[in-house]
Amino acid sequence: MRKSKLISLLMVGCICTSILVGCGSNKEKNTGDKTTNNEKVFHYGTTAYGPEMGNAGLNPHDNYSGWSTVRYGVGETLFKFNESMELEPWLATGYEKIDDYTIKINLRDDVNFSSGRKMDGEAVKECLENLIAVHDRAPSDLDISNISAEGQSITITSNKKVVDLLNYLSDPYGAIIDMEYGVTEDRNVAGTGPFIAEKISDSEIELVKNDNYWGGEVKTDRVIVKSITDGDTLTMALQSGEIDATQGLPYASLELFNNNSDYKISSTDTSRTFFGAINYNNENLQDINVRKAIAMAIDKKGFTTVLLNGNGTPAVGAFPENFSFGDNNVTAPEYNVEEAKKLLSEAGWEDTNGDGYVDKDGKNLTIRWLTYPGRQELPLLAESVQASLKDVGIDVKVNSTANHLDYIKSGEWDIYASAFVTAPTGDPAYFFTTHTLKDSAKNRGNYYNEELEKLYAEMSDTFDTDKRSELAIKMQQIILDDSAFIFASHLKMSFVMKSNISGFEAHPSDYYEITADLSVE
Repeated sequence: MRKSKLISLLMVGCICTSILVGCGSNKEKNTGDKTTNNEKVFHYGTTAYGPEMGNAGLNPHDNYSGWSTVRYGVGETLFKFNESMELEPWLATGYEKIDDYTIKINLRDDVNFSSGRKMDGEAVKECLENLIAVHDRAPSDLDISNISAEGQSITITSNKKVVDLLNYLSDPYGAIIDMEYGVTEDRNVAGTGPFIAEKISDSEIELVKNDNYWGGEVKTDRVIVKSITDGDTLTMALQSGEIDATQGLPYASLELFNNNSDYKISSTDTSRTFFGAINYNNENLQDINVRKAIAMAIDKKGFTTVLLNGNGTPAVGAFPENFSFGDNNVTAPEYNVEEAKKLLSEAGWEDTNGDGYVDKDGKNLTIRWLTYPGRQELPLLAESVQASLKDVGIDVKVNSTANHLDYIKSGEWDIYASAFVTAPTGDPAYFFTTHTLKDSAKNRGNYYNEELEKLYAEMSDTFDTDKRSELAIKMQQIILDDSAFIFASHLKMSFVMKSNISGFEAHPSDYYEITADLSVE
């Protein structure tokens, strides 16, 4: 039925959109107030751009907007990750560790910002100093005490050992931009990438190729990035030719494009994880038995198998099995309805009035489940959790809203479910420093564990990768034993595109999307 509905809607949609976009012609397309003739234009629809995800605009020093800066080819970092999540030079040519707290980074000598300014040590210094002055996560991640510049190099001294400094500098917030150009009113910046933004709004970015790109020929003339958060709309836009490629299709729609010669799919496993954070300000959730009962009552296998159509794997902890510190090394409460009911009973929660929900002191155990619709998996997770927790007598009130951050600030939530790339730097520290420590920028539920803090202090002092993995396993086990975070699934990410698109490949970091190699034939 769903497929027939989409095909029927496609016929209507194609008639409506043919006037605007010629039902997929790349030779002549309307792009707002401009018509492009004989240009290679790439129309990209994505669920992953906009205020809801905290990445509207292109200022990498604002929230998660650095992801847009890098994803859409405007900005680049000093180092980048290859397919194996290993660091490689990008705007840098290499580095030298001066001592445990100091590192010297050598820069390319052939890079200009889109503003025309040469990228040198002083420009990079200005950018990084602004980053640590205004960003919410970078100051604690980097913990920089001093930056000095000389010609085509910078020297960075940190207050902690530089065990993961280069990894953090490769986070998209580390995209190097020209601070003399600054940030425009519409949140544009002058980066070093293959594309330059001409128009920016909360729902769309229009890019043109950088003719002076240091990395060589840019194969596509113009890119239009559109935020399309409704799954069926996104599906029909690809079918009709309104867009050339997409990220974030509903899993039920993938079968429409699989084994279809008019389309191709690029997929990869990522460390993007869908998980819930517990709000320790809720008195009921301060009880370990209640938290464990909730964790035990969530049917992760059913969620990934039925609702995600197998496009994800049930999560135990923060990291998938392909990491040395991944799921196969830790344990979490397994799905067990009867054991969950027993734990609730031990905590004093019983269904005394026969309404199907457990209660105490005349009040039902109600959980305010906060999430957002921009990631299609999250409303589905909320639906699954609401059904499975009802089986143990917990009433789940779902609030799936683009304004989720407002509710977090006001404290009107009990469990906040989000999507997060837990190891985008290839190192386990990223997740812990962002979410689980006392001073973490995204520790929204005020979680604190003294032993966890001690283990992270040890990790901060450890260069050896095997030892860091060992510590990450212990740290995960602590938060799992506390049921402070409930990990539901890991994502398999897919880019679906028309067959004439090349150079558009899913990457395990979830960073690099629009590159100089992107081509529309």
